[in-house]
Amino acid sequence: MRAVNLAAALNLLGASALGAETTPASDDLSLFARLDHAYADEWGMASAPADPNAPASRRPAPFPPQPENQPPYPFTEWPVGGLSPIGASLPNAVDSPLMKALGGEPLGQTLEDWHVQAYGWVNGGGNLSTAKTGYGGNAPAAYMYTPNIPQLDQAVMYIERVPDEVQQDHIDWGFRVSGIYGENYRYSVGYGPFSDQLVYHNHFAGFDMPMVYGDLYIPGLAEGVTLRFGRYISVPDIEAQLAVNSYMYSHSMTYALDNYTNTGILGSLKFTKNWMLQFGVNSGTETVPWNAKYVSLTNPTTGLPGYQGRRDPGAQPSLTGCVQWQSDTAYDAVYLCANSINNGAWGYNNLQWFGGTYYHKFNEDWHLSIESYYSFERNVPDVSQGYGNTAFSHFLPGNTPYEAFCPIGLAQCTAREWGAVAFLNYKFSPLDNLTLRGEFFDDINGQRTGYVTRYNNWGLGWQHWFSPQVEIRPEIAFYHALDKSAFDNGTKHAIAVVSGDIIWHF
Repeated sequence: MRAVNLAAALNLLGASALGAETTPASDDLSLFARLDHAYADEWGMASAPADPNAPASRRPAPFPPQPENQPPYPFTEWPVGGLSPIGASLPNAVDSPLMKALGGEPLGQTLEDWHVQAYGWVNGGGNLSTAKTGYGGNAPAAYMYTPNIPQLDQAVMYIERVPDEVQQDHIDWGFRVSGIYGENYRYSVGYGPFSDQLVYHNHFAGFDMPMVYGDLYIPGLAEGVTLRFGRYISVPDIEAQLAVNSYMYSHSMTYALDNYTNTGILGSLKFTKNWMLQFGVNSGTETVPWNAKYVSLTNPTTGLPGYQGRRDPGAQPSLTGCVQWQSDTAYDAVYLCANSINNGAWGYNNLQWFGGTYYHKFNEDWHLSIESYYSFERNVPDVSQGYGNTAFSHFLPGNTPYEAFCPIGLAQCTAREWGAVAFLNYKFSPLDNLTLRGEFFDDINGQRTGYVTRYNNWGLGWQHWFSPQVEIRPEIAFYHALDKSAFDNGTKHAIAVVSGDIIWHF
């Protein structure tokens, strides 16, 4: 087995190991030496060394097989939100250098006995852009908000217990508590805890906890049921806030401008090996239940009654429903959702989302991922009304929800948008994938981006893994607003961005 000093790996990223030696038994090493060897033992490999004593990681045929591998993809199962995959989820299954290093310590043994893992990653990147105006100049291009800078995108920590959903003979439970710090917090933080960083101060980097939830797995009803309760990532989408769950460093506008998180309860029933139904109730999109509290305010200028209503009109009981079908071969999967559906009143981000994803695997080297949706909010004030006349003027001094460009003569209207994005992927080695992204987004009333225009975007990215723990993602992307200047803070129709990042797991 080859081994490489961790410092050498950092300095010579991608280089071969410096020499061969036998890895000592873990009990003979210090915590940091075990961490070093955890990286060294996988350097240049596409997976961790197989454990012959490990339990089966998924149900046998005729249950559909695992469609893809990680690396080089960001997933092994076609992405479905709100649950760990029924039939393919095990506790203690994450290949974590930190957990391997803790394995020789009492704490590590206790965590393993309880099937709890602590792990995460550090993700840093940067971009060179034709946008020149500075802060926010790349927007609505996403996950590289400001042009021509290096940045800490996200430092993430998970503490979780994944229920055993392969077995079918006993109830099991799990949970996840996550924390994220970096520039990417602006894409996950909701109107609630931690939101002051964005809506009051517009900090460049900040902290959020996008996932704090519990899981309950119940076998015996068809192929099994999972109940998830708490704050979780919204169910649709190919991409995700977390760097390790997305093909490319940048994100599509289609993803960046829709739902991010929900707080509530979601049930997932795998009623055959091919079909799954989901149904849930939540408090709206990116808002907490207590924002539904009724408030009555006095206008500080006139002394007369001012705003009277919910703190966030979008904070109300909302329904989510989804259905997934996957073929016997797992070469095809369709996932359709209606997410966070209520009366659609203009709120912090009260999007009424209808859409879905489709995945098709051509062969072991090629696959295609497609997403499309339509969303809207009702009673959105026209920009002519002015921020001071809206409900949010009482609560949010900055980074408020955009108003709409309504038809002439209307003080408010339904703000609508739709988008479609596709990712064509070619795996040319077990550690390398190329992604071609194409998308179209139509901000019909300008409520999502601040500009009434259609957009298209083309991006080409390369994902190279040095091991299952270290990945780089260089790319080039071109963004174009077809109808008016919408990039570089409204000064350009189009921008080109060369960017890239590194993800270092621990």
